[in-house]
Amino acid sequence: MTEQLASGDLTDAVARAVLGTAGVAFLRPGVAQLLRASRALARVRPMGDRLGRPPRSSGVRVTRGEGAEQWHVEVYVVLHRGHRAVDVTREVRAAVTAAVRAEAGMRDPRVSVTVTGLV
Repeated sequence: MTEQLASGDLTDAVARAVLGTAGVAFLRPGVAQLLRASRALARVRPMGDRLGRPPRSSGVRVTRGEGAEQWHVEVYVVLHRGHRAVDVTREVRAAVTAAVRAEAGMRDPRVSVTVTGLV
């Protein structure tokens, strides 16, 4: 498996973990997702692909750190109103850490969670 493919698989695992956390509405969309959504307003499209992977988003960025075993994960989320941001971000951080450990076998990734909005 190439490093690029491993990073994509890891990003998918992180996105699934984030989206499975209570209080998370969605990952922050990037410009490409916003343009794609504006063109497809009249069409209904399922979220994700046929393999059950969430759509690629700029809301998750996974990079390798200095050492081969150090991963840096940045997550940008939009939360549902009525959930405390501090509680949701703690749960997201725990879910992301577990996903990185399970997918990459690495322990203690550096995880940062940024709340970009509420809906």
